[in-house]
Amino acid sequence: MAEVLRGKPAADALADEVRGRAEALAAQGIAPRLAIVRVGERADDLAYERNAVRRCEGLGIAAEVRALPADCTQQDAAAALQAVNADASIHGCLLLRPLPAHLDEAALCALLDPAKDVDGITEGSLYGVFAGAARGFAPCTAESCLRLLDYYGVPLEGARVTVVGRSLVIGRPVAALLLGRHATVTVAHSRTADVAAACRGADIVIVAAGQARLLGADCAAPGQCIVDVGMNWDEEVGGFVGDVDFDAVEPLTAAITPVPGGVGALTTAVLALHTVQAAERIAASGAE
Repeated sequence: MAEVLRGKPAADALADEVRGRAEALAAQGIAPRLAIVRVGERADDLAYERNAVRRCEGLGIAAEVRALPADCTQQDAAAALQAVNADASIHGCLLLRPLPAHLDEAALCALLDPAKDVDGITEGSLYGVFAGAARGFAPCTAESCLRLLDYYGVPLEGARVTVVGRSLVIGRPVAALLLGRHATVTVAHSRTADVAAACRGADIVIVAAGQARLLGADCAAPGQCIVDVGMNWDEEVGGFVGDVDFDAVEPLTAAITPVPGGVGALTTAVLALHTVQAAERIAASGAE
């Protein structure tokens, strides 16, 4: 039976660190602040928003929501982001995505001040991830994958890692972060000839394809660690399932993350950390 790598213990450990750093800022008269910009009322956005607000406020970080109607114009959304940029009391901003189809998401992401981009959506932040530079912040979910592996002592240096998925939200950034830790990385995707073979040859498999139960027993091998980033609603079970067929894969591997309760449980703690780090950087620059 595989070890189940739950996100909550890792999130709790990180939260303790964030709380201490937020208290240190408060002692300097700095109140870390996060703005969440939401368009519409998608159920998953609202759920993540509630969790993020609760996490931040529990750690001494102020969090506010700036909500726009689902039918807002591009100009309305742009104005909301520009207002965040201009507000010196706000250190970090989370733009909940995906945005409605009528909005130009790439153009809106580009508007955000990279110094306040705590979820890696701007080109400046992504450059920092891909170049291995201390600039901006990685996407929270991508960073959460590595933090979860670190918490459970899964070695990355020299490890063979297959990442399934190549989006700019998780797949490509997590591959870059792994390369920065000296892992040997293969990125598999919808055009990969034999995804199962690419996965079986890995020590660690990180799956972020957005397709329920995409990876089955044919993709697993003994001794592997499987990180499932997927979050897919399944009508049959009446709940969320991952990109990995947990029941089929779990008996074959050494360690696996559950869905829900795995990587997702850590993302709001990373978001809070990034907000505090953004406030620290501003304080160090003498801007406050």
